[in-house]
Formats: sequence, C-alpha cells, structure tokens
Amino acid sequence: MQRLLVPVGFLLAVALLAAGVWSYGYRQALFQLSEKAQADLELASDRLSSQLQVYQELAVLMAEHPALRNLETEADRAAARALLLEVADKSSAVDVIFADTSGRVLAAAQDVVGGSVAEYPAFRRAMQGALGSAHGVLGETGNRIYSYAAPSFAPDGRVSGVLMVIADVEDVERTWRGSTEAVFFVDRSGQVFITNRSELLFWSRPPGEVGLRPPGQPAGDFRSTRIGPHEVWTIGWGPYLPRRALHLTRDLPVIGMTGEVLMDVAPARRLAALQAAAVAAICLAFGALLFLATERRRTLAQANAVLESRVAQRTRALTAANAALRREVAERQEAEAALKRAQADLVQAGKLSALGKMSAGISHELNQPLMAIRQFADNGAAFLARGNSEKARENLGRIADMAARMARIIKNLRAFARNESEPMGKVDLVQVLNTAVEMTESRLKSDGIAVKWRPPNAPVPAWGGEVRLVQVFVNLINNAADAMEGRDRRQLTITLDRAERIRVGIRDTGPGIADPDRVFEPFYTTKTVGSSEGMGLGLSISYGLVQSFGGEIRGANTEDGAEFTVELEPYEKEAAA
Repeated sequence: MQRLLVPVGFLLAVALLAAGVWSYGYRQALFQLSEKAQADLELASDRLSSQLQVYQELAVLMAEHPALRNLETEADRAAARALLLEVADKSSAVDVIFADTSGRVLAAAQDVVGGSVAEYPAFRRAMQGALGSAHGVLGETGNRIYSYAAPSFAPDGRVSGVLMVIADVEDVERTWRGSTEAVFFVDRSGQVFITNRSELLFWSRPPGEVGLRPPGQPAGDFRSTRIGPHEVWTIGWGPYLPRRALHLTRDLPVIGMTGEVLMDVAPARRLAALQAAAVAAICLAFGALLFLATERRRTLAQANAVLESRVAQRTRALTAANAALRREVAERQEAEAALKRAQADLVQAGKLSALGKMSAGISHELNQPLMAIRQFADNGAAFLARGNSEKARENLGRIADMAARMARIIKNLRAFARNESEPMGKVDLVQVLNTAVEMTESRLKSDGIAVKWRPPNAPVPAWGGEVRLVQVFVNLINNAADAMEGRDRRQLTITLDRAERIRVGIRDTGPGIADPDRVFEPFYTTKTVGSSEGMGLGLSISYGLVQSFGGEIRGANTEDGAEFTVELEPYEKEAAA
C-alpha cells in the first residue's frame, strides 16, 4: 500500500505544478497579447480618425469658397454644383451640400437642390457657429454615412450658410477590413457602427451589459471573465471570430465612438500548455529515473539479504568471501554516490557558464553606447566650459540618441530571448559607417590614429538592421585601434565597394592576426585575461550578426597589418527575392 501511495502522491504533485506553470505562463502571455492588441487598436483608431479628418478639413476649407458666396442666379448655382461635384469625385465623398440658414439646399453634388437638411444634427450644430459632426444610415440606400457640417460666415460675423460633407463609412473602412484582429467601433448609443467584421455590424450593447447582441435576435453564447487585469470574452458569434478573445477598449471622443478589439488568446493558451507539458515531462522523467533507481536498490537489497542468509548457513571457510562481497557492494555504492555528485557539479558548472555568457553578451552589447554617452558627456562639459552652449546642446541630444539606442539594444536582446528577430530592411551603409566613425572619433584622435575614409556622395542601400550593423563596424574599428597600440604608424582605412555584393573593408597597420582560423571563436582573445575589454566575444557576436543578415565576414593579414571584410546583400536584390 505504501509503495502505491508514493507514485500517486508524486503524480498529484506534478499535476499541481503543471497547473501552476500553465496559469503563470498564460498570464504572462496575456500581457504580451495585451500589448499587441493595444497597438492594433491604436493603429485602427488612428487610421479611422485620420481618414475621417480628411472630410472634416474639406468641410472647413470649402465653407468659405468664393463660388458659394452668392448663389442668387441659376448660373451661380450651376457653377457651385459643378464645383461641389468635382470636390465629391476627387474626395470620394457621398455628397457635398451647401444650404442656407433655414436648411434649404442651394447647391449639391448629387442634384438634391430644393431639399432640406434642417433636421441633420450636424447642420444644427453648424448653425451655432461650430463644426458639427454626426453619423447615421441613409434611408434610401441603407448606406452608413458620417457627415461634417462647417458654417460659412457673413461679413457681419453671422452664419450665412452651412457646407456639409457626407462620407461613405464603407469606403472608409474598406482599406482595413479583414485585418487579422476583430476591431469594431461602438457609438454612444451602444451600437456597432464601424467594424472590420461585417457579421458584427449594428450589434448593440444593452445598458449595464458587457457583451453585444445581434439586432432583433436573442443574445448569443457569451461569457466574460477577469484574468488579472485582463478581460477575456468567451463567445460563439461566428466562424470568423475567436472562441476566446482578449477584449480591450479605447475611447475616441473626436468621432464620438469607442474602439474595441478582440484578440484571440489561443496562442497564449497553447504556449502555456507547452510550458506546462515541458515541466510535467521533466518531472515525470526525473520521477521515473528515481523510481527505477529505488527499485534497483530494493532488488539489490533483497538479493543481498538472501545471499547473506545462504552464506551464514555455509561453512566458516566462506566467511572471507562474504566480507569481500560486502566490501565490493560498499565500493559500488560509493562510486554511484561519487558519480551523482560529479553529475550535479557538471550541471551546476553548465548553469554558471550559461550565466557568464549571457552577462558578457549583454555588457558587450551595451558597452559601445555607454562609451559614446561618456564621450559626448565629456565633450558637452568641455563646450559648456568654453561657453559654447549650442555645441553642448548638440552633445546632449546625441546622449539622448545613445540612450534611445541602448533601449533599442535591450529591446533586441529581449526579442532574441523570445526567439524573435530584429526587423530587417533597407539600411544606408554610408550612414552606418559615418555613425560608427563618429562614435569612435574621440578614441581614434586620442590614440593618434589617422582615418582614411571617403564616403560616397550617394546612399548605398543594403539589407540588414541599422543598430546591429553600427555595432559590427564600431567593434571592428575598436579592435583595429587596439591592435595598433604602440605602433609607429597608425592608420585606419575604410573602403566601400559596390558590385554584386556590397563589400566593406576595415584595414589597420597593426601586427596582424595571429590565428585567423580561430579569430571568430567565442572567448578567443589575445588581450589581457580578465580585463573588461578582453572577453573575446566581440568578433564572435559580429560574425553572428552579419550571418543573420545573409552576409559574410572574414579576416586576413595584409602586408602592413590586418583587414576585416564584411560582405552584405544589396537591398534591391533582397527586395526582389
């Protein structure tokens, strides 16, 4: 019975641990999903506001047009209609209307002269001397519209007329319909008026409720739960909406609506399940090994007891053999214990090695911007001492840029830890090299190193990441400066050739490379052991960065020093691919 309770208790403990890991992983994944959902909602909201703002500005600008000042004759009204029709065609507006103070239409792009817009809320707001806006549905066609009304003022300051611009909401939302995440905008009455999921159109939110209801139908499958600070909806509203979704909102007072987004949480649940399964598998594997070891010890103990019983029944001549057997068993047990201690030491050493590599990598990534901040700070102090505030301000701005660059580096390190890649695209190698030379200019001058670098007049676009490429070339320049310490002739030559592949050369007049075959190996260095500059990671990291861009880096000795060559793909070639 006791042998059965131990495995059952172990399995229950593993199940509880896996559940805890799943809950923690799910909450962490929800935080990341929340950031992405917030960014998607802000993008959709800004896109909608900017598209509607075009019609708002059109109404304001057209309200004071000279062609709309005097519409007493038929010729004036015909010219005004032609103008409004041209504006409507070019702006994709449903209609552009100019009405007098009573709401009677004097000119319109769609020939509705003689009608009245007095009942439009936007018109009533414009008659008060302010910009009016409203949304609704056209009764004739059923199209959703968003209208802006701008007042036209007479010379005495009174409102003499109103120009209305009516925008087609479907034309506005057509540019982002079908986006990955479900985004919808609810007006003040609680009705879905704009969305990239047509099945949610005109759904409403009753007062005091959280979810939505379809028009004229009972509420569907819906449940809202709170997981920490996050709100998760469980819905059954159609095949194009997620079953479980993270719900976020954003108030848009400019257009009188509230933006909402539904982000599918299935990836977060899968990630949490994978983490929990991995932990459970490790624990079960460890438990199985422990169980097998225990059974083996128990079997060995039983066999040993039987053997001792048989030996006790035998003659005194076998006593010595029995003692020898016991000594052998003890030695084996000691050897097994020693093996386990050695395995534990190896595991601990592996952990310490990984921690050391991570710490060295992070410090090396941040070392260059920190050095640049220090150089710019020293320069700024010197300029302040000279009374040159403009130069000091420029150096402070560069310090801010370096701080932002450090933030980008940390962001890249975090993306690397999540198995993501820095976004790559078009990079101007001339600007990258100029930045690298500028960052190392103070050190090169203090060391008396002459720099031979003539940047081309035109940009040289390449495929890669700007921050990481600057890091590569700064590292190569600093390595070249280190190599030329104590040399009589100190010259650094930078070349940029553009052929089938872009080739950048960094040549120094140092002693050359002692072992070119090992120069890119991690922790290989010829500098002083234990110094902050001698970890041997710079060229290894640079090698990995250039490889990630699809390029190559190699080092070779020259007649008067060493040269490192970096080859990168042109941007046009990568874009075509």
